[in-house]
Amino acid sequence: MAERPEDLNLPNAVITRIIKEALPDGVNVSKEARKAISQAASVFVLYATSCANNFAMKAKRKTLNAGDVMAAMEEMEFERFLQPLREALEAYKKSQKGKKEATEQRRKDKEKKTDPEENDKSREEDDEEEERMEDEQEGENEGEEEEVEN
Repeated sequence: MAERPEDLNLPNAVITRIIKEALPDGVNVSKEARKAISQAASVFVLYATSCANNFAMKAKRKTLNAGDVMAAMEEMEFERFLQPLREALEAYKKSQKGKKEATEQRRKDKEKKTDPEENDKSREEDDEEEERMEDEQEGENEGEEEEVEN
């Protein structure tokens, strides 16, 4: 762990991008102001992490989770950021789920391509399952016809 907050500075490019997105066009920020904002952001991250860690420790966990961060934000009196944070977290979860599903689909597609013998077996099993379902459906339909005739 770093000994001083100055040891943990966020990348200047990230800070510059955040500043530009937060300010209207045409507003300039001095190098000194960017440095001050960078240090303030680092201190904020350390403080939020420390508060979140306290919640995890109270729950006898070593892993911080989103709930710990939400509780820390509330404790630090940043309630107005909770809703945007929840929305961002939900968007993140959805994107991760989509990535996971895409990865799983690529893995399945790759397995199909790499094992043609297994593909043939799989196709045969699918065909047999389809035939069985059709036979069951025909049997049900015949039973219905008999009921109608009686």
